[in-house]
Amino acid sequence: MAKYTPMIQQYLSIKAEYPDAFLFFRLGDFYEMFFDDAKRAAEELELTLTGRDGGKERIPMCGVPYHAAEAYIGRLIEKGYKAAICEQVEDPASAKGVVRREVVRVVTPGTVMEEKILAEKENNFLTAVTRREQHFALAAADLSTGEFYVTELAGASDAVIDELASFSPKEVLLAPCLGEESVFQNELRSRLGALITVLREDRLPSSATMERELAAQFPGFEEACSSPFTLEAAGLLHTYLRETQKRALAHMNRLERYDAGQFMVLDTAARHNLELTTTLREGRRKGSLLWLLDRTATAMGSRLLKKWLDKPLLDKKAIESRQGAVQALVEDLILLEEIRDRLRHVYDLERLCARVAYGSANGRDLLALRRSLEAIPALKERLIETGSSYLARLAEAMDPCADVGELIAESVVDEPPVSVKEGGVIREGYDEELDKLRSVQQDGRGWITRLEQRERETTGIRSLKVGFNKVFGYYIEVTRANLKLLPEGRYQRKQTLANAERFVTPELKERERLILESEEKSVDLEYRLFTGIREQIAGEIARIQELADQVAQLDALQSFASVSNQHRYVKPEIRTDDILHIEGGRHPVVEAAIGEQDFVANDVRMDHRERQVLLITGPNMAGKSTYMRQAALITLMAQIGCFVPVKEASIGIVDRIFTRIGAADDLVGGRSTFMVEMDETRQALAQATSKSLILLDEVGRGTSTYDGMALAQAIVEYLHNHVGAKTLFSTHYHELTALADDLPRVVNVNVRCVEKKGEVVFLHRVEEGGADQSYGIHVAQLAGMPGSVIRRARVILDALESRMETGDSRQLDLFQYARESAATVEEPLSEKEREALASLQDWDLMNRTPMETIQFLHDLQRKLKGEQLAGGGVDG
Repeated sequence: MAKYTPMIQQYLSIKAEYPDAFLFFRLGDFYEMFFDDAKRAAEELELTLTGRDGGKERIPMCGVPYHAAEAYIGRLIEKGYKAAICEQVEDPASAKGVVRREVVRVVTPGTVMEEKILAEKENNFLTAVTRREQHFALAAADLSTGEFYVTELAGASDAVIDELASFSPKEVLLAPCLGEESVFQNELRSRLGALITVLREDRLPSSATMERELAAQFPGFEEACSSPFTLEAAGLLHTYLRETQKRALAHMNRLERYDAGQFMVLDTAARHNLELTTTLREGRRKGSLLWLLDRTATAMGSRLLKKWLDKPLLDKKAIESRQGAVQALVEDLILLEEIRDRLRHVYDLERLCARVAYGSANGRDLLALRRSLEAIPALKERLIETGSSYLARLAEAMDPCADVGELIAESVVDEPPVSVKEGGVIREGYDEELDKLRSVQQDGRGWITRLEQRERETTGIRSLKVGFNKVFGYYIEVTRANLKLLPEGRYQRKQTLANAERFVTPELKERERLILESEEKSVDLEYRLFTGIREQIAGEIARIQELADQVAQLDALQSFASVSNQHRYVKPEIRTDDILHIEGGRHPVVEAAIGEQDFVANDVRMDHRERQVLLITGPNMAGKSTYMRQAALITLMAQIGCFVPVKEASIGIVDRIFTRIGAADDLVGGRSTFMVEMDETRQALAQATSKSLILLDEVGRGTSTYDGMALAQAIVEYLHNHVGAKTLFSTHYHELTALADDLPRVVNVNVRCVEKKGEVVFLHRVEEGGADQSYGIHVAQLAGMPGSVIRRARVILDALESRMETGDSRQLDLFQYARESAATVEEPLSEKEREALASLQDWDLMNRTPMETIQFLHDLQRKLKGEQLAGGGVDG
C-alpha cells in the first residue's frame, strides 16, 4: 500500500500537535502549507494553490517566501487565526534523511510580538478564565508589555464577561471545565469579538507543576495567587504562553492581583453606547471619548490612559490624588509644556523591554532605549518643583537607569543597521579583539587599493581595477581591448565576461583569505558581543519597567491637564454620597466637534431623596440622548481623575453605569432589536445598586404602543421602589409624566423646543416639567420625508387626537382608523392647488376654442406638477 513521503509524514506528525493553527513548514527559502491548511490559506491570503506529489497521492500546497512571512502571518492573525512556525533545526548538508524540523513559536491573536502587527496605542491582552460553581478566576497578560494580572469574581457569567471587556482581549482561554459551555462561549464571541481557545486537559501540566513554573517566573507570586483558584487561572495563562512562545519570558516578572470591586463596572453595552473608545457608527477611535482625552506623548502613556478609562476609580482619595496632579499642571502651563516636550523624547519603554527579553531587539531598539533614559534626569528634576504630592512621589521614585544608558552609549554605534547579524553595530573601542579584526580588514582593503594602483602602473592599463563579489571573491579585471598589454603569465585567468577578463594572483588570494576570515570572525564576534549586551540589559528589565510605569502615569496626567486647559474643564467635587449636581454641563466630544460657542449647556440635579429618576420628554433631535450621555461621561471623567466640561459639579461616586440607548439587533445571537433592548434593561434592573447610574432611552418603543407604555411604566416604578439607582429615563410616552404625581422621587424635565410658522425650532435646553408633544412629524419633515407623506400624516394625527379628545373608548386600531379618516377627512390643499381650482372654476368653457382650452389645461397641469416637484424638493 502506498505511503506518504518521509517529509509529508514529518509534516503530518507535527501538524497533529497543532490542529488549530496554520502550520508554516520551512522548505528552503519558503514556508509551505499542505492539505486543508493550503486550501484555507490560499483563500484567506489570496495565494496560488498548487499541488505536490506526496507519495500516496497528490496533495494541495501553497507557500510564501520566508522573508515575507511576517506580513502573511499578520493577515491571518487579524482574521482571528493562529500560525505555528516550523523551522529546520539542523543543517540540510549534514542531515541524514529528512531534515529535522520543530515548531519554534506559535503566533496567536493574544501572543503577537511583531511591531508591525501590534497597535501602538493599545494593549494586546490574552486572558484566561476558569470557574468553580458560581465563582470565576480571571488572568490577563500582555506579552508585548510584560503585564500580568489576576482576580476573582462571584456571580453569573455576565460579571466575568463585563470584567473581560475592560481588557478588550484579542484571545480568551477557557479552562477545560468551560469547554462544554456553548452558551457562555457564544456570549463571549458576540460581546467581545475575541478568539476563543478551549484548553485541552490532556495538554495541561499538573497543579504542582504550574505552581513551580509560576514561582520561577514571578518572584513573590504566592501573595497574588493566594488561593488555588487564582493559581489555576494564572497557571493556565502562563502555560499557554510557555507552550506557544517556547522561550524564556524574562520581561514577565510581575504578577499583580487586583480587586475588581475597586473599579467602576462598565459592561459592553455601556462602553459601546457611551462611545468610550470607539464610535457607534463606524467603530473608529476618532470621535470617541478616548480620542478626545488622549493627548499623550508616548505610546505607553496612551495605553495607560485607556486602562484608566476602562476602569474608573471608586476610591475618593485616589481620585483626588490624580486631580491634584492635574491641577498642578493646569496652573503651571510652562511646566506642562516642558513636560510634554521632554516626554516626546521617550520611546515605548514597555515594548522595548519586551523585545530585549524576547531576544528580538536590534541596535536601533537599544539606541531608542538609551535616548529615552537620557531624557529622564531633566524630567525628574523639573517634576520635583511641582506642588503636587502625586507628581513629587513619581519624581522621587524615578530611576534613570544611568548604568544601562552608559552601557549602550559605550557599546552601540549612533546609527546602527537594522540587522544585528551583518556587523556594524558595535562601537569602535568597546572590544579590543574586535578592533584588531577590523584593523586587519582596513589594512587589507588598503593593500587592495595599493595593489590596484601598482598593477595599473606596471601594465600601463589605466582602466584595470580590483573588484570583489561574493561568488569569486577578489579579482583583477581587464577589458578585452587591453588584454594585449598584459605580460604573459602575470595573472591566472578566473572568469570571462562579454567585454572583459577577470584574473587572480596567489598573493591576492592569500590577502583575500586574511580579509574574509577577519570579516567573518568580526561579524560573529559582533553578534556575540551584541547578544551579551542585550542579556546584560535584560537583567535590568524590572528597573526599566518600573520607570516605564512612572513615565506612563505622568504622561496620562499631563494629557488630562492638556485637554482640561484647552477646553476649559473644571475640577469637580468628589463626594461619597448620592448627589449628582452638574451646573452648565456639556457633552465633551460633541462640544469638541461643534465648538463650545454652539453647544447649549444644561444642568443636572439628582439625588436619592427627591430627584432619583429624571423622566425626560421632548422631540427627537432635541438632544435627550446627548443630555443623558453627557451626565454619564462627566461622571466617568470625574472618576478617572480628569477635569470635566461644566461650570461647577459635585459628583457622588458611582459604582456602575448602565445604558440602554439606541436601536440595535443581534443577528448572530438570534435576538431582535426589542429583545436586545429588554435584555440590556433586565441587566440594569438585576445588577444595579443604589450607587449606580442608569440611562434608559425610549424603553418599550420596539413593541405595540400599549405594551411599550405598560413596560416603561413598570420599569420606572421598579427602579423607584426597589433599585434606588439614579436614573435618566427618556420617553415619548407623555402619559408617563403623570408618574411624577404618584412617585415622590420621579421628576419631569423636558428638552424645550418651539414651533414657528409650522416648523419646529430645537432650543436644546432642558427645563423642568413634561413636554406636551413629540413633534415627530416635524422631525420627519426635517429628514426630507416626501411632502405628500407629511401632509397625510398630519391628517391622520388630527383624526387620532380628535378621537381621543372625544373620549372614544374603543381600542385604537391605527390602520383601520387611517382608512376611516381617508374617507371622512379631506387632505388640505396647498395654496397653488387652491389657485388652480379657482382658475378651473372661472374658465369659460363655452366661449373658448378647443385649442385654447387644451392649452389652458396644459398650463394648469404644468403648474400643479411644478408644485409637486417643488414640494418634493423642499420637503424631501
